[in-house]
Amino acid sequence: MYRFLLTPRWWGINVFVVLAIPFCVFMGSWQLGKFEDRVDTHQEAERGPGPGERAAVPLGELLPVDKETSGRQATATGRYGKQFLVPERQLDGRSGAYVLTLLKTDGGKTLPVVRGWLPEGGRAPAPPAGEVTVTGALQASETTGTDGVHTAGGLPSGQVGMISAASLVNLVPDDVYDAWVTLAEADGGLTPVPAAAPQGSGLDLKAFQNLGYTGEWFVFAGFVLFMWFRLLRREAEAARDRELGLEPEPV
Repeated sequence: MYRFLLTPRWWGINVFVVLAIPFCVFMGSWQLGKFEDRVDTHQEAERGPGPGERAAVPLGELLPVDKETSGRQATATGRYGKQFLVPERQLDGRSGAYVLTLLKTDGGKTLPVVRGWLPEGGRAPAPPAGEVTVTGALQASETTGTDGVHTAGGLPSGQVGMISAASLVNLVPDDVYDAWVTLAEADGGLTPVPAAAPQGSGLDLKAFQNLGYTGEWFVFAGFVLFMWFRLLRREAEAARDRELGLEPEPV
């Protein structure tokens, strides 16, 4: 009854099944390994000291900003200069603005410093005079995709919609660091602005995509096996009907 398995058609089907199932299992296992790697990386980051728990170091040692240095405590010395408001920023469900003051560092470059958050309608306090040393969480320059940025333009004088070197380069004559810091202890009665989590430090959507792909590949393997058994049973039933002299119904 199963002599049909030796026909060229079934040789082709069998070779496909023999190759397809291990391939699907391999791809599923590979995707599962990628998911486990992302979970391990996330757990290691949580077990290690947080960026804000490490000792503060000079700004130059943490640049350029990346996943490892974002959120680290950085120190810089200089004198405060121009000051701007960064409007439409939320803090604890309230609307207000960041007070952004530019620090002309001893190295000659300008560092954007968020001294704190100001409620809507409030007046920003003047920055401290003279030489100061600031300590704050290092942050990467904002982009158009950052939450809260204002990209529509039309802001009044003294306001900027985005904290980045690109948005400040035309407002100050000095070179601007491609980074900024938010002070842990705000001055002038302002509210400290918490540092944002580094991009890619959490268990992001890609990890769960890997897990979803894992399931898909294992389902494909099961589907191939299911279809092979279904074809085998149908062919065996047709062969048995022929042996009994029963012609299968035309399809």
